[in-house]
Amino acid sequence: MATEGKNRSRAQDRRKVAGGQEHEVRYEAEKMGVSRAEVRDAVKSEGISRGKVEQKLKD
Repeated sequence: MATEGKNRSRAQDRRKVAGGQEHEVRYEAEKMGVSRAEVRDAVKSEGISRGKVEQKLKD
């Protein structure tokens, strides 16, 4: 049972962008071809959902 929670939390964690963690901001910026400031702004306006942040950065 203990491994079920670990696997699920990892998958859920991948769906989020932690705007305060530089390595995550840098990864998203490089992935989307935008600046780190744009990623931080997207996280502030859209929340931590990776899908919403990426959608905002595409527009």
